[in-house]
Amino acid sequence: MNEAAPKTRIVDRDEAAALMDPLTDLVVKAGRAILGVNRRAMKIEGKLDGSPVTEADLAADRIIADGLAQIAPGVPTLSEERVEAAKPPFRGSFFLVDPLDGTKEFVAGRTEYTVNIALVTEAMPLLGIIGAPAFGWLWRGLIGRGAERLRLSEAGLGPPEPIHTRSFPKRGEPWIAAVSRSHGDARTEAFIDARPDAVRVKLGSAVKFGRLAEGAADIYPRLGPTSEWDVAAGCAVVTAAGGKVTDADGRPLRFGEQTDGFIVPAFIAWGDPAASI
Repeated sequence: MNEAAPKTRIVDRDEAAALMDPLTDLVVKAGRAILGVNRRAMKIEGKLDGSPVTEADLAADRIIADGLAQIAPGVPTLSEERVEAAKPPFRGSFFLVDPLDGTKEFVAGRTEYTVNIALVTEAMPLLGIIGAPAFGWLWRGLIGRGAERLRLSEAGLGPPEPIHTRSFPKRGEPWIAAVSRSHGDARTEAFIDARPDAVRVKLGSAVKFGRLAEGAADIYPRLGPTSEWDVAAGCAVVTAAGGKVTDADGRPLRFGEQTDGFIVPAFIAWGDPAASI
């Protein structure tokens, strides 16, 4: 087991706010690199866990690693593509990165893949950015300062639009459950079935968090295991937009503390925190 990394400096909310635009630019740059990869000719390899990794994943990871070293020197980074270098538990502040979330969607030729960067302070996500370069949107949020959506195009980023989660529909009215396109599980289906009138919308990657944050969905449950880098940025964006993300027992999610992996056993993202009661 790796020795615990020493406690790093704390990045507070004011400093995180100053980092928002540089980090957004970094997500956009990584997204452009992904778009530049020829999916028909790219090299695809398998990881030890059986999941795919492509040259697009690695290209985005290099851009983000170099950028974070310049933007926030001294703040460690945990990236999906460099997890073997991690020394958990992480203390203080650190970046949690998924350079290409939804690699299966990317390989399949779909648009629902994202670039995710979260800033975690004292095990809790403080800032999150989700860029969906082929989908054409970027969502970002800072806890206590709100969330925004920006249009992505070849011309660059559009102006930020404030976003907020919506109230859960009244009993008897349809509600929208964002569900994974590639990772369905029986527990999640049972959770949705226990709340009548659900309309399931299948989406890939962290796009589901973005849709929840902007009020286009009501709940995103994932009661099967996933990885911290898949969840942290979305957790920050949804929370900043007025929602709530918990584990299956209603407790807040914490990141970077485990020493035997970076697994989130289950989570539920709620657009309306009152609906979780």
